[in-house]
Amino acid sequence: MKHAVSEEAARTRRARRKERAIHGLFFLNGTLVVAVLLGIFVLLVSTSIPAFREISPLEFLGSSNWNPTSFVKPSYGILAMLVSTLMVTLGALAIAVPLGIGTAAYLTEVAGRRVREIAKPIVEILAGIPSVVIGFLGIVLVGPAVARLFHLPNGLNAVNGSILLAIMALPTIVSLTEDALRSVPRSYEEASLALGATRWQTLVRVKIPAASSGATAACMLGMGRAIGETMTVLMATGCAPAMPTSFLDSVRTMTATIAIELGEVPYNTTHYYALFTVGLVLFAITFVVNMVSDIVLRKYQKVAR
Repeated sequence: MKHAVSEEAARTRRARRKERAIHGLFFLNGTLVVAVLLGIFVLLVSTSIPAFREISPLEFLGSSNWNPTSFVKPSYGILAMLVSTLMVTLGALAIAVPLGIGTAAYLTEVAGRRVREIAKPIVEILAGIPSVVIGFLGIVLVGPAVARLFHLPNGLNAVNGSILLAIMALPTIVSLTEDALRSVPRSYEEASLALGATRWQTLVRVKIPAASSGATAACMLGMGRAIGETMTVLMATGCAPAMPTSFLDSVRTMTATIAIELGEVPYNTTHYYALFTVGLVLFAITFVVNMVSDIVLRKYQKVAR
């Protein structure tokens, strides 16, 4: 009897040690991620500060003239890049949100098991396609189609970038929205059907509104994916540094500007520091978008419980 009790106590101690080790490992991983994030932020801030010794913050954020290599007077205004980034991002969301939510609703409510087994992996494979391949598709397929449709000399514009970014944001929106729809309590659907509503009415008026917080978080994460994309917009939007007036104009996003110029700029110059400041602005935008989406997703999870 005593031997059995001692073995049980030993097993309990081993289980507790294992739990403490696992807890410590998870804590270490979380701390490491936070440290890396803070390190990136500190690096961007410390490298951006010297830029404002020669650049006015008002000029930097309020001017649309970006010409750092001018021999007369270099200018460092990012307003045109900021507008271009928002244009292609909002254009991508205008395409990806209805398509993504519709696809998620179809996979959840309409598609049969065999169709889901085929369609779901195809949607998830989109997330693994390299952005440079999506950029090639924009140059070879989407761009010429846009040029023919709108009678333009070329299709390297904001419309082309929006379509490609929508394709890249779709896997995130579809997967998370599908999870949100599946998490809606079964009782909601049963109550709606018992009151005489059709399956379509139940989906549109009950399930999608009930999963709206999760769908909103999915869309915002897709937005963060689109804002931070580099190669696709670099290849498919024309990279014109002027202020765009419509979606048919060529645009240059903040990510494309950093990718184009950072490898050629001399170190420790105002131009070099200004590019890091552009990265800091981009970091702040993506951080806010992801934080808001996380808050919305947590709110959805609490409601679902």
